Amino acid sequence: MKKLTSIALGLIVAQMTTLALAQSGSEMPVNEKPKLEIQISPYSYHFSPSEEHENVYMVGLEREHANGKLDGVVLFSNSFGQPSVYIYPWGSVYHNIFGVKPLSFKWTAGLLYGYVDPYEDKVPFNYNGFSPGIVLALAYEFQPGWSVQLDALGNSALMFQLNMALK
Repeated sequence: MKKLTSIALGLIVAQMTTLALAQSGSEMPVNEKPKLEIQISPYSYHFSPSEEHENVYMVGLEREHANGKLDGVVLFSNSFGQPSVYIYPWGSVYHNIFGVKPLSFKWTAGLLYGYVDPYEDKVPFNYNGFSPGIVLALAYEFQPGWSVQLDALGNSALMFQLNMALK
């Protein structure tokens, strides 16, 4: 457990250092505030359905910085009904994909917790319920402050998501 705590603290320090360096050398407007979004997901599609699978529900909070960097936290019930969390201090968003103004590509990376006995082998590199996480997504803003998003959850599933900007 000491090793895992050291790794978690190292990740936090690395994130804080990265943000400090990015802010000191960036061209980010001083008075532009990050954009916050509430995320919800009522459904995920599994590529290989199983009788063990349960509905996946998710709620999260994501912050988009003026320079396109993303971070956030997501609470969800995993595919086996276990309460889980995904904390992602790293990520980016790229707007105007393929010249389509409302279309965005996102990636996030962080720490996942929740896949515990007997499902600890369902995610790679799991140690006592903790594992690295990476999510790739396409988002489409259908009206200002509202978007739908499709998340690729490794080779396991697609998550359908609705995002609402907080003002």
